Amino acid sequence: MERKQCYFCDEKMDKIDYKDAYLIRRFMNSQGKIYPPKRHGICTKHQRTLSQAIKRARVMALAPFVVK
Repeated sequence: MERKQCYFCDEKMDKIDYKDAYLIRRFMNSQGKIYPPKRHGICTKHQRTLSQAIKRARVMALAPFVVK
C-alpha cells in the first residue's frame, strides 16, 4: 500500500490558519471530531498544528465542538 503524502508538506504551508474554516473542516468528520493522522496521511508536525488550529477555531465559533 502506498503511503499518503502530507497535504501541508506538499503545499509548503508552514502555519495552519485557524480562521480558514474550509480547510479545517476537511480534517474533521461529520460529528466534529478530528480525523486521525493516518486517515489523510498528515505528518506528526502538521497534525499537532492542525489540532491546535481546530481547537482555536472551536473556541472562536468557526468550527463546531459537537454536531447533533
